[in-house]
Amino acid sequence: MPNIDVVRSADLRAGDVTDGIVRGRAFEDDAAIVSRTRVAAGVRSAWHHHGSRLLYGFLAAGRFRLEYGPDGKEAVDLEPGDFFRIPAGLVHRDVNPDSTQEVVVVSVVVGRGPAVVNVRVRGP
Repeated sequence: MPNIDVVRSADLRAGDVTDGIVRGRAFEDDAAIVSRTRVAAGVRSAWHHHGSRLLYGFLAAGRFRLEYGPDGKEAVDLEPGDFFRIPAGLVHRDVNPDSTQEVVVVSVVVGRGPAVVNVRVRGP
């Protein structure tokens, strides 16, 4: 009989590194990565994308802004309980506009190839 796999919060493995984002991986196989992303209060991450993978997300805590587009002029704002999807290859950055509360996102990255591609020069 199969078992239900559980990964406790304290047992998450370190995820890919982008300045301003702390990622912890719970599950990973050839087609998907399930992880928790944290962005500290008042932080803007570095610009990055997810290669040829799609990212599906759920905002578990905090207020969250995703900036993208030419010079980062496009953006979406999210509240706890919101779901979002980031298309493959879309350069963006994670922004926590709240100076007091951390952002916590549950992410599922689907596809193959690098899960994170950091971009050195981008926008403001």
